Amino acid sequence: MAFTLAAPGEYREEIRKSRFIALAAPVDSPAAAQAFIEAHSDRAASHNCWAWKCGAQYRFNDDGEPGGTAGRPILAAIEGQDCDQVAVLVIRWYGGIQLGTGGLARAYGGSAAKCLQGGERVELVARIPARCHVPFADLARVKARLAEWQVVVEQEDFDAGGAALLLSLPAERLDAVARQLADLGRGQILLQPLD
Repeated sequence: MAFTLAAPGEYREEIRKSRFIALAAPVDSPAAAQAFIEAHSDRAASHNCWAWKCGAQYRFNDDGEPGGTAGRPILAAIEGQDCDQVAVLVIRWYGGIQLGTGGLARAYGGSAAKCLQGGERVELVARIPARCHVPFADLARVKARLAEWQVVVEQEDFDAGGAALLLSLPAERLDAVARQLADLGRGQILLQPLD
């Protein structure tokens, strides 16, 4: 079971005179992760190290720290907290005392983990795409119920008879939503899962 954050979070720590600020945020795509990192990096800091994970895609960056001592431990913290669709940026201001490679890995990974632990987590639900055609007469009623069923409208195209909806819904709710749509539309609304 994977989790994301409900809202952005922050954690601050000083380790042997170096200041660390960890910032974490939920992201829904690699582009959103990179945008978060760009928007929150501090160019005056010694290092802006980061990692993000979105499904099977992930990236990390040591930003000048010795290889494997910053980005990889941040990614390990994300995975260790069972997080997905999350970006974490750890900003360091060097305090004059070297931490060594093990100390750096503990500092970056630990700051990231504490930031993620401090945030409110939301369970990620496996969603599947489906489509249906809703007559105009039923459209308002159907749209009013979709959020209640945890269904998201991804695309909406209108024609002479109504609206063709591309939906995203929790996999385990497919049969229940199909029945509810058929009931609302008096058998005229058929939900078709897409592969």
